[in-house]
Amino acid sequence: MAKDLPVDRRFDAYQDFVLGCKLAWTRSLYPALRAHYAEAVAAADAPPASAADVAALLKDDPLNQYFGWFERHLQRMKYSGRHGLAPHFAAQRAELEDELAAGAESGILTLDPAFEQPAYYVAIDIHQHPGGVWSDEVAGYVYERGARTTTPLLEEDADLHHRFTREVMARATNPRRLVDLGCGFGKSSRPFYNKHRELDVTGVELSAPCLKLAARTAVQDQARNVRFRQADSADTGLEAGAYDVVTSTMVLHEMPPSHIERTIQESFRLLVPGGLSIHLDFLTDQDPFRRFIHYGHSARNNEPFMPPLNEMDLEGAHRRAGFETFEVVPFAEMPGTLDPAFTAWRFPWTMIIARKPA
Repeated sequence: MAKDLPVDRRFDAYQDFVLGCKLAWTRSLYPALRAHYAEAVAAADAPPASAADVAALLKDDPLNQYFGWFERHLQRMKYSGRHGLAPHFAAQRAELEDELAAGAESGILTLDPAFEQPAYYVAIDIHQHPGGVWSDEVAGYVYERGARTTTPLLEEDADLHHRFTREVMARATNPRRLVDLGCGFGKSSRPFYNKHRELDVTGVELSAPCLKLAARTAVQDQARNVRFRQADSADTGLEAGAYDVVTSTMVLHEMPPSHIERTIQESFRLLVPGGLSIHLDFLTDQDPFRRFIHYGHSARNNEPFMPPLNEMDLEGAHRRAGFETFEVVPFAEMPGTLDPAFTAWRFPWTMIIARKPA
């Protein structure tokens, strides 16, 4: 990389390189490891019955070791390398804090100066994000830029968040008020408030830096139908029985099971009779290899609650909260990803859908 390139171009080139490596890991290394695993199973005395069995089978396999090393260190490079996300945005702190002021002063954002973060949330740097998404004023910018490799900015018909918004609105019955739990920097809320101006949207999030960026984006969009609130998804402080839809995107897997159960109970409390709860998250099937890969990603990406979510009795948790109907539906985050011919690595995107009795 040429040293005389402008700083932003060096950053963009570095991040593009990391993304290119990740795509190679996704599209080439993963199918190769899957084929390698099939050969190992054919030579084994008995097929693996669990993720632990797969881990034991591939423990000393060089390709498996390389696959895991590649993922762990690409993520580290993305966030903390020479031109990583954290140092890049930290260098622009003063300018970015001025930008965030527009959202903070807009009247659509409610922060709680006395808010105490849950212990589980501050105990680990999720995604290998230094300090987490809550501890630094520019952390929302870091998270937003980093998320582009997880939920790419695609054309609207292919974009994950627009696709999920359409799924939600197709299932909801004449919705007027919606709560988006764990809204982060607002990417999950944005299609709701931009595409459905008649809908009153409330985004709830733990991270003040993310909320400030969400509010700034909504101000730029000239949105009049959205509010953002710093609160815990398990205890939002919002009015009971007042919302037609409660939703979340990639939030449940970042909580311990006890918090997930409380969030499900809070979803029920917020909904009107007949209201819809729909959470988009990651639930892999019983295939031992896919579970092994998913649980390995959990460890390498500092997301320890992925396996517990996958093993929870989610239907039981919803029934205990009072929900009447429950279903789990696979979700295609991009066109073609549920096709059996799709061989690249992907998150096991799943919609967890329940409805409050009418």
